[in-house]
Amino acid sequence: TDVQSTTLKTRGLSHDRRYMVVDQTGRFVSQRECPKLATLTPRIDGNQLWIEGHRVEHAPAHKRKNVQIWKSEVSARQCDKTTNDWLDHILGGAYQLVYMDEQTTRLTSATWVPNQDEVSFADGYPVLVTTTASLMALNDHIQNTGGEAVPMRRFRPNLVIETDEPWAEDSWKSLQIGDVVLDLVKPCARCIVTTLDQSSGVKHGREPLQALRALRTSTDPDAPGVMFGWNGVARSLGGIHMGDRVRVLQTRTFRL
Repeated sequence: TDVQSTTLKTRGLSHDRRYMVVDQTGRFVSQRECPKLATLTPRIDGNQLWIEGHRVEHAPAHKRKNVQIWKSEVSARQCDKTTNDWLDHILGGAYQLVYMDEQTTRLTSATWVPNQDEVSFADGYPVLVTTTASLMALNDHIQNTGGEAVPMRRFRPNLVIETDEPWAEDSWKSLQIGDVVLDLVKPCARCIVTTLDQSSGVKHGREPLQALRALRTSTDPDAPGVMFGWNGVARSLGGIHMGDRVRVLQTRTFRL
């Protein structure tokens, strides 16, 4: 969902990825396994979460569940039974919704962030940055090979930066946006979710993954895959507004 302004906190943008769907074993469930998740539209009213008109309530604070997201195992607060029953009906499975409260601690990978910053229930890092020129270059390749252009929503970024030069973000090490300072620490490996329409959850062919294999395949054994966007961690917190100017504080030499 596009917003005009937000606040960057230690774990990421306000309210971002603080809730997670899990199966009965506590393992996280994403659009990879359940594409129908793409059809659910969350809305925050104050601090209250609504999903498709359903009001989500938290269970009492002591009602917790051990959950797993990738290699992280943490304790999360459960949500109410009514919400879980509603999810089961909507998604067609046995699911639960959990919440990352202040008792839940999850850390980023020490390989890429030696200080191990805190992170939400995102795949691995607090912030994902993409750029407009890179999407344009990707879509040029897709269309030149007979495919249909993909929207930025397919990549589900937190921050989209308007640029003239494609892949300029590869050389950015540190950025300033208002009072916020971000370190870009790792290129983002993309998966099958990028082929799903983010309104319907329906898979649309092999793009953009096929184009990314041609343009953006990593040769780094520590970061395999096809890359679009960069994962970031906060060094200075604060507000971010649409239209803010972005200043590159530090650069690097980077090759896929």
